[in-house]
Amino acid sequence: MTANSRCSAAEPPGLETQRREIESLLRECELRAGESWYVVDRRWFDQWKEFVETGDQNSTSFPGQIDNAELFEDLDSYHLKDRLVEDEDFVLVPAEAWHKLLSWYGMADNQPPLERKVVDLPSTLKVEVYPIEIFLCLHSNMENAITAKFSRTDSIHSIQRAMCQAFSVPPGSECRLWMKSSDSSCERLRNVHMSVLDACLSSGMTVIMETRNADGTWPSSRPQIMRNSVEEQDSYRGQPGVCGLTNLGNTCFMNSALQCLSNTPPLTEYFLQNSYVDELNFTNPLGMKGEIAEAYADVIKQMWSGRHYSVVPRVFKTKVGHFASQFLGYQQHDSQELLSFLLDGLHEDLNRVKNKEYIELRDADGRQDQEVAEEAWRNHLRRNDSVIVDTFHGLFKSTLVCPECHKVSVTFDPFCYLSVPLPVSKERVMEVFFVSLDPYAKPVQHRVVVPKAGKVSDLCSALSEMTSVPPTQMVVADVFNHRFYKIYNMGESLSAILDRDDIFVYELSVLEEQPEEQVLLALYLRERSHYRDYGSGGGSYGTSLFGHPLLLNVPRSSCSQEALYNLFLQRLARYVRLPDPSEELEEEEEDDEEELYKTQTNGISDDDEQEEAEPAGPSQTDYSCGDATPNRKSDDNTTEPQAEENHTQPLPDHGDHGENSNGSLSQTEPGCSGDANSADDMDPGEQSSGPAEADGNSEPPAEQHHEPTEEENEEDKQEEACSPSPPANEHPAKRRACHVRRKRLFSIQAVNSNGTTERGMGEGGSAVSFSSQPYVAIDWEPDMKKRFYNENEAEKYVKHPSMEVPQQHMTVQLQQCIELFTTVETLEEENPWYCPVCKKHQLATKKLDLWSLPEVLIIHLKRFSYTKFTREKLDSIVEFPLRDLDFSGFLLRKTLSSEEPPSRYDLIAVSNHYGGLRDGHYTTYAKNKDNGQWYYFDDSKVTYATEDQIVTNAAYVLFYQRQDKLRKPTLPAPNTGPTSSSQTSNDTASCKDDEDDAGLGAAAASASSITMETE
Repeated sequence: MTANSRCSAAEPPGLETQRREIESLLRECELRAGESWYVVDRRWFDQWKEFVETGDQNSTSFPGQIDNAELFEDLDSYHLKDRLVEDEDFVLVPAEAWHKLLSWYGMADNQPPLERKVVDLPSTLKVEVYPIEIFLCLHSNMENAITAKFSRTDSIHSIQRAMCQAFSVPPGSECRLWMKSSDSSCERLRNVHMSVLDACLSSGMTVIMETRNADGTWPSSRPQIMRNSVEEQDSYRGQPGVCGLTNLGNTCFMNSALQCLSNTPPLTEYFLQNSYVDELNFTNPLGMKGEIAEAYADVIKQMWSGRHYSVVPRVFKTKVGHFASQFLGYQQHDSQELLSFLLDGLHEDLNRVKNKEYIELRDADGRQDQEVAEEAWRNHLRRNDSVIVDTFHGLFKSTLVCPECHKVSVTFDPFCYLSVPLPVSKERVMEVFFVSLDPYAKPVQHRVVVPKAGKVSDLCSALSEMTSVPPTQMVVADVFNHRFYKIYNMGESLSAILDRDDIFVYELSVLEEQPEEQVLLALYLRERSHYRDYGSGGGSYGTSLFGHPLLLNVPRSSCSQEALYNLFLQRLARYVRLPDPSEELEEEEEDDEEELYKTQTNGISDDDEQEEAEPAGPSQTDYSCGDATPNRKSDDNTTEPQAEENHTQPLPDHGDHGENSNGSLSQTEPGCSGDANSADDMDPGEQSSGPAEADGNSEPPAEQHHEPTEEENEEDKQEEACSPSPPANEHPAKRRACHVRRKRLFSIQAVNSNGTTERGMGEGGSAVSFSSQPYVAIDWEPDMKKRFYNENEAEKYVKHPSMEVPQQHMTVQLQQCIELFTTVETLEEENPWYCPVCKKHQLATKKLDLWSLPEVLIIHLKRFSYTKFTREKLDSIVEFPLRDLDFSGFLLRKTLSSEEPPSRYDLIAVSNHYGGLRDGHYTTYAKNKDNGQWYYFDDSKVTYATEDQIVTNAAYVLFYQRQDKLRKPTLPAPNTGPTSSSQTSNDTASCKDDEDDAGLGAAAASASSITMETE
């Protein structure tokens, strides 16, 4: 038989040529990762070598067709035998040599070519003779597994393709793969572009495929979904995108940001169309390995499936906390801060630039703005190219001018959102209570306008215009928990007073004495407990503060027990009733007093014992003024006895004797809630009623102070208030007089600023000296307080007409805020600019100008103002247009070519913040891209909204879309009239926020629209 008849392919060249070509290829071809080599049976190859070396075409050593039959376990499966050895059982030839041999000799019938890949193993390249053999199955049918072989250089995507083909997965289905090892643990094969080798897949492992459910969830991790009933789990069909987000505990800030982004059409469509899958960047060191993008995609898919009332974004919250530790836990945060992190995270996870090159930025150096701007944008895209850049990034021009050498530095920088300042008012509205000298006048609540950077003296001056009381006769104090939290000096800044503080302004009497002969006396009201506290070892009575304290100007000569008792009776005349002559008060018992003095040293109680007294029962009501209920300084946990109600109103300063006068006004002000749990030493109530006697040696000089000497809330600061009482063995005549004297309504004790007893007052007739700001307390026995103290009257106050005038919120236009953003400003000392000419840092002037705007423009209204001295939230109403926001007047580039996009925008979403600096609640107004209807998103609750509800003083972050990119709604707008009220039946899974929702505006907005719960 001739050679020609033996060859199934083209006429081969001469034998010498064959030998030379194949040997040359075997000698010169090197292993390169990913290239193909072929396995050939060793005996066939040796016979071919013998044949070509004879040089005889008709030699009996002709090898015939390439036959690898000896390498297979059987000819049915063509499964390669185990433990075959290179150069003993087979040889490896490069692809070019294989194709030559195949063309010359052909292949034995039905045998597959044994193609093998070169793999890059650690420290070596090797032909993969034995590929991995793995099991493939679907998540829905894990019993039905098939086997398949893959090279270690194959991508995970090739496995996914093979599985889709093997299991007839419908085209367009979104799939993800899991790797399951023998120990049953599963791991996501997240990066489908990764090789089998890098994914650590090995023979015997199982790859499981799952496809996304119609409701946007995955079968393997179906989240908790808010449902009305089990039957509705698969039957509910709602408007896609109209879906609430459950509050996980202070996560309304996250929900608000997610709802705004969810209703940004280009970004949502990008995720719904699975465009993100091919752009996931798993190798970006600045990214989150694609996890943030995938977690966000899962939330969006669920929200836009139209099958959920509300979604629980727990997995997303966990991912955010994992990559941004500031969002760990369940504290309240800023929605704009989360939005900034999320946009940056999505950008880096979806960045199409896999290897960022280093680019040295150049200054303008006199070049044209157009040239510098185009160069800056090109450089930006060389390192940053993603759907976030396509949608949200714009360019502004930054101009810095050195104040010394006048060097001008111009750069063009990209931005993702505009943080625009709000015009700040220079005035401030304060609400205070004015306490008149007239003992029968109720406290009056005033609303005054003062300079924001003013002093306490400005507050007094403003109040003086309403009350006609000179500012010099006023003293301002912060009252909290029945005590003075702080007494202010006239020169102190008003920034130290917060809006939630309860400020009382007391009118002081004008005394004839010289200022150094006057004492500003702070008066507290205390109630003794029914029983002595013997547990402290001193046998003293426990006391609790109640009512509101008073400030009085007292002559230093009138600081005796008798004089102070009579003065206090005058000041409390409106709500303290004097006993009728017919009313017999219990007479003092000498034995009781003897026993009292046995528990004291020289008539003075032990301070330590008093501090150990047990607190009384909890208070009944929180401290508030009028209708407001401030909740602050909550570190004071002192309590009051439950047996008595302790809600009183501050009292007038000075006036005549008289019986109680009941006012006609029924407005009341609840008293303070927390009280001192201090013990009180028993002050003998048996003092002489004779005239005050001034002892010359009991009144050392003391300065008058208008405020505590240390920080107002230093609980442990014990202030010396008065001289000690005379010893018990003195004044026996006065002590004997107690047998015939009536018991007083209350006793007087010197205390510290916290209302805790410092030491006993002097006995009747003796004067008292003060070494610092004097504080005294009048102690009431419970039965005496019940009989003679009128709590209802004490709580009453009057509202001044200024309180009836509604507070006008400052209104500004959004355009004004943008103008402020582009205004020249001088850099702060903490952020100087290094001038390359002066070779030092300078406080240069800086100006920002808008150069180009993105498709979706995010405008952040800087409502939270922080300076060295103040922190405040600006409640100004910013008037922003819902349509036709024109930026043409703000763009630096005035002459736009026909290729440039227009600069008109329409509103698509608003993130709202209700409340103050330390607490609050976030909600969202957003326009659905499919039906054009506005909705109000309040965590898991979603309601219809109208356009006239959207502009409020709570607006915080605005989302605008450029008009040339707006898409007409594909669905008709829903009927929001009464006919749609059937949708209100979905109100079943209302999620209560674990935060302080100060959103009165939010509640109003919800109430005024047709409820359509989607919880």
